Order: sequence, then C-alpha cells, then structure tokens
Amino acid sequence: MSTDVQSVDLNLMMSDENTIGWNLTDLKNVPQNGLKVFSTFACGGGSSMGYKLAGFDVIGANDIDPQMRQHYEANLKPKFFIESPIIDLVRDDLPAELFDLDVLDGSPPCSTFSLAGSREKAWGREKHFREGQAVQVLDDLFFDFLKVADHLKPKVIIAENVKGMLAGNARGYVSAIFNLLKVMGYVPQIFLVNAAYCGVPQTRERVFVCAIREDLFKKKLELNPTQTPISLTEAFADLTIEESDKYYPSKDSQFYKYWSNTPINSSLALAYKKDTGRTGWFGHIKHAPNLPAKTICSAGTYNHWSEPRGFTKQELIRCGSFPDDYQFFGKKIAQYLIGMSVPPKMMQFVASNVRDQWLS
Repeated sequence: MSTDVQSVDLNLMMSDENTIGWNLTDLKNVPQNGLKVFSTFACGGGSSMGYKLAGFDVIGANDIDPQMRQHYEANLKPKFFIESPIIDLVRDDLPAELFDLDVLDGSPPCSTFSLAGSREKAWGREKHFREGQAVQVLDDLFFDFLKVADHLKPKVIIAENVKGMLAGNARGYVSAIFNLLKVMGYVPQIFLVNAAYCGVPQTRERVFVCAIREDLFKKKLELNPTQTPISLTEAFADLTIEESDKYYPSKDSQFYKYWSNTPINSSLALAYKKDTGRTGWFGHIKHAPNLPAKTICSAGTYNHWSEPRGFTKQELIRCGSFPDDYQFFGKKIAQYLIGMSVPPKMMQFVASNVRDQWLS
C-alpha cells in the first residue's frame, strides 16, 4: 500500500508582508461556501478557526476536556458542543446535521507517536493524559475516530497528527488506517505539511490524512503550500507589548547565564552541559529573528533573541497564528492550548484546497 506522502522542505526567506495578525471579529467578513464541518478532539478550536477562515460553517465540536470546552465555546460560540469521549458519538440520537456533513475533522491525541523518547513502549498502554483528563489508550483513539466517521458517513474525513506517524513501526499503524478507510468506502491520502509554508511563523510539520467517499472521488488531492515563510521579526512587528507582560529572570539565575552564552537559533543545552557536564535544557530555545519559530509544544521555553526572557502570550499567539483577540482563561493555558492545536492558518490552507479540489 502506497501512502503517497507529499512533503516540502523549508526554504527560509523573508516574506513581502506581515500576513499573520488577525482577529476573531474578522471571521464575519469571510465569504461563506455553505460547507458544514464537525470537529472532534477540538481542543481550543485551532482547526475550527482554520475552517472558518476558509469559509466553512463549523456547526459544532467534540472534546473530552471541560477546560477546552470553556475556551472553544467562549471564542467560537458553536451551535453544538458535545463533551464526551470520542467513541460516545457512535449513537443515533445526535443532531441531524451531523449525519449530513461535508467534513468530519479530528486531531486524535498523538503523544505516543512523537519521535521523542521510547515511543513504542507507550503503545497500547492505558495512561492518564492531560489531552483528555482521562485514562485512555491514545493509539486507539484514531480508530475510535474512524468508527465515528463510519457512523456519520461525511463526504470527507480529515485527520491531523504528528510527523512520527510516518517513521519506523508507526508506518504499519498508518497502513491499518488506510485499509480501514478503504473498507469504509473512502479513498485516502496522506500528506506531510510544514506550517511555515502556510502563513504560520512556525516550522511545525504535521501529517494530514485526507479521505473522500468513493462515490464522490474525481481526482487525487494535492497539497503543496508555497507561501514565503514569515520571520519572527515580521510576525511581532506590529505588536505592542507592555513591559508588565515580560518576565526577566534575575541576572544571577541559571537561565540568564545560559541564555547569555547561547548563540541565536540554538538550544541552551550546550551552555548547560558546558557549565555542569550534564544534559538538559533541550526545550529552551534562543530563537532567531529572521526565521520562523521552532515547533511550539505544550511544554518547553521559547526565548527571545535580544532580551533574556521567554516569549509573551501575545508573541506565542502570533507563533501559532491564533487571533490576537482570542480569550484565554488562566495564566499558563495559552502555551498549552497553542502547542496542542492545529495552527488556524495551517488548517485554512488544507481546508481551502479540500474545498476547491474535492467539494467545489
């Protein structure tokens, strides 16, 4: 079985203009195409905002996490929000609109497929994950998502996941997904997309499994993002950041010492090892002003190049292509939510191509 992976390499250049800043209020000006989406594993609505930017009607969402529901409802105001495990959507008493979807969207939690650590050892194990605040076997959730898709029979299925799905033993997992989609009556494809080519100032690579019902299939989908990458200098250019929003560790702190002795576009780990002889601080990155950000994760520290501090909430919002007026509840939730979400501008690119090539 060939998965026909499409990917692009990042060719870093400066973009002609800053196209990253936007607000939720801008969505009212987006021309509507009448296509309906329901989003599962919706988190704070990163993918949903991408569909909205592409003119889709996101009629509702599902997530197991009440904190994510709070953010989704406050910012996106959906017609439906179903707070439950994904498998609970396999039932007949759902709203009628869910049985007439153009797109079923989902981002099954993916930490067991990350390329970091001994990932295979985590496969098939029940664990308590923050992604759902429940004991789950995360590598089963993709198949639970497909059970929901088989129940609802949308025209198109779009699932996002980590690049690690394409590496090593996980390729057998992808083969099983493809085989099941074919049995369900869908024509699947898989793509590796870099967010930096989609208008997101972040080098975030993600896998998208896209499948269309056999009765609607006309041609293969093509996803070839070509937008010039946006540097952090460009992304932050029009931000007004209050000094009170910045946190500067003291000059006698370990962070200040390691940050001062780390070249731009490098991890503080080298300075830490030189100082202590031990390994650590790999998640602390001193970013380059002329490049997009490294991949933003729910953990880690993303540091400024000219000031000894981490990025502010406003800067992280820009790195994730979230709207500037997105409402967060809690001091530390912004990085977690942005790191767990599909960047809206990335999803806008995928959704626009699915709209134009498959659903127009």
